[in-house]
Amino acid sequence: MGRGLPVADYLALKGKDLGVSEWILVDQGRIDKFAEVTGDHQFIHVNPELARQTPFGTTIAHGYLTLSLLSAMAYDVMPGIEGTKMGVNYGLNSLRFLAPVKSGKKVRGNFRMVDVVERSPGAFMTTVEVKVEIEGEDKPALAAEWVTLAYV
Repeated sequence: MGRGLPVADYLALKGKDLGVSEWILVDQGRIDKFAEVTGDHQFIHVNPELARQTPFGTTIAHGYLTLSLLSAMAYDVMPGIEGTKMGVNYGLNSLRFLAPVKSGKKVRGNFRMVDVVERSPGAFMTTVEVKVEIEGEDKPALAAEWVTLAYV
């Protein structure tokens, strides 16, 4: 999504690791803003006092907040196709939330291109395996197979 590669070079990335993004801080302010935008004010996300009484010991990010950060992470790592006019999300083949992201933690995306096909002339569907890592933790926050379309 950053640099544009010639189509042949982009297609050659199939099956290759693309790298990891920069770390993104998921602090309470970000969590609170996400709760406000989505209307999801469950205490585990927005009430530190009550959240301290849970097994997590603190507030945690919404799973969908972590998922929503994929685009920002992809801009750090994912190349685009030279001459792309537009790119859109097509969906997710799979998604699992594996570990909570505690308030104050940093996350980053680790990307691998699983597949890329030309669906129609100038329309490329890319499937990327992504794991969102949590700084200092072994288990990722989420694992997904993300599908996008690029129109050249």
